[in-house]
Amino acid sequence: MPLFRHAEFVTSIAKPAGLPAAKGPEIAFVGRSNAGKSSAINALVGHTRLAYVSKTPGRTQLLNLFRTPAGLYLVDLPGFGYAKVPEAIRRGWAELIERYLREREALVGLIHIMDVRHPLTALDRQLLDWFLPSGKPVHILLSKADKLSRGARAATVVQVRRALAAWEGQVTVQAFSALSKLGVEEAEAVVQGWLAGVLPETA
Repeated sequence: MPLFRHAEFVTSIAKPAGLPAAKGPEIAFVGRSNAGKSSAINALVGHTRLAYVSKTPGRTQLLNLFRTPAGLYLVDLPGFGYAKVPEAIRRGWAELIERYLREREALVGLIHIMDVRHPLTALDRQLLDWFLPSGKPVHILLSKADKLSRGARAATVVQVRRALAAWEGQVTVQAFSALSKLGVEEAEAVVQGWLAGVLPETA
């Protein structure tokens, strides 16, 4: 069975204090508002509406947990950056993201979604510079890859890898399209590697 398939919703959290005790390894999904994060999660799990998709930035307003049959937890974090919400709410999202990424011992690795047409924005770099010293792996999905030609998206993957060469071995990069399902198997293989020996199916 594919690693992410048949994931089911567990709970939503608005504040760090609401996080439940961890019951298995967790993979977190993060990205700028409107980068295609929810669509990427839906493509990976094979479900059209598990994670809410909207063309309006900032619609993922809570930390959402999903569980796969294998016992892996997927954590959909609020999008960061531009969102049509009050500043106080944006600050609350930032605190929720930061507390989770800094303190959650069950967190195995981070999947960072970026729009392939606008990768490594200042906010993306800020998050990576803050998180990578943790030593945990980061896999970058360059989403909406169907918007570019094969050559252009391959060039962008190379560009991003070179920009993050200092973190080689900890950061991996690939093109991804929720629409065409490009890169779904590659993303699963990367996470399988993170979980080797952690879940029975990945041992």
